Amino acid sequence: MNQFFAELGRTVRAQWKQTNFSLAQFPSIARRAFEKRPPSKHVDVPALMREFLLDDAQPFQTQSGFGQPELIVFDDPRFYIQILFWLEGTTDIHQHKFSGAFHVLAGSSIHSRFVFEQAEPVTAHLRVGNLRMQETQLLPTGSTVEIISGSSQIHALFHLDSPSISVVIRTHSDPGTGPQFTYLPPHLAVDPFYNDALTTRRKQLLDVLERTHDDAYADLVAEMLRELDFERGLFILQNCLGHLRALDCWDECAEIFRKKHGRLADFAIPTLDEIVRRDGLVELRKSITEVEHRFFLALLLNVPTRRDILGMVTQRFSGPPEDTVMRWLEELAELSEFGAWILDAEIPLEDHEAIFAALRIFVYGKKGRPSAMSAADMKHLRDVLLLSSLRALLS
Repeated sequence: MNQFFAELGRTVRAQWKQTNFSLAQFPSIARRAFEKRPPSKHVDVPALMREFLLDDAQPFQTQSGFGQPELIVFDDPRFYIQILFWLEGTTDIHQHKFSGAFHVLAGSSIHSRFVFEQAEPVTAHLRVGNLRMQETQLLPTGSTVEIISGSSQIHALFHLDSPSISVVIRTHSDPGTGPQFTYLPPHLAVDPFYNDALTTRRKQLLDVLERTHDDAYADLVAEMLRELDFERGLFILQNCLGHLRALDCWDECAEIFRKKHGRLADFAIPTLDEIVRRDGLVELRKSITEVEHRFFLALLLNVPTRRDILGMVTQRFSGPPEDTVMRWLEELAELSEFGAWILDAEIPLEDHEAIFAALRIFVYGKKGRPSAMSAADMKHLRDVLLLSSLRALLS
């Protein structure tokens, strides 16, 4: 067992005992323990990894799939300390049914907090409402954040470096704070640990039909949507989303779902559209290796407004943030005689100079339009950007 984390665990246990193990006090106890002896200043990560690989005297390891990987470095009947390695970019928007605090041991992350307003339960495992971002902050190495169980803390982390490493002091589970919902913006909360075996098998069978190019696929999905309840229909629609779009049958199936479920479908359809947008950005990020461009994609995925994007850029880069964003847009642009591609935005305007002049107006927050661009072309450009990952730059 690593000596630093053994001492950290004993300190937390002693201080928590003085409060009679109050769950309400645990997050602040964990945070103060991190702040007094920050792991980022005291832990030699390569040495810790070597010790974990070669020394059998380690705390009990869970079967959790959380982290890439998760290492348990201290275990107590009431709480434990874990180290989470992150090689991929992001965690889902989620709440917790445990409490404590986390510390950025290495790397950096974008941390976003949300509130789920007008929440309406559909089943015990599914809610509809309006997910609104409250704040976004950049967490450099050495940052510490408390974890509060339940829906009062809904958040997400987008890890900017690979690997990013977090240390978490956490309870095993806080009674009465489940389910541990995952939130799908802008309107859904789902219990990721709920398993409807029949729906799972149906999705798997539909995957067989997709991979074998069965002609009956779209008709079968449409028939299912006419019969299924909202929860099961939603998960079938989500599972089939990509293939239905490829078959040009998405609009028809979405309309069937909308007619059956009315106002509930008005929560579901925009959420499924947002899943497509976010998945597309994640795929784009996999294909882009330049560090600054990956940071820009992370901002577009996680930060909803131009003002907040520029604020994040200011924290990480010198000079006017608008200049930096414009440089990224120009570097990412693929130009041809027919127009320009910038990430997932196809701009079918031949005058490249006018395109970038218009983009400067959006990025710098000015009014008007370039003299070389008609009002109709300016409106078309805005409409194209609103349907792309660059839409936050217009806000």
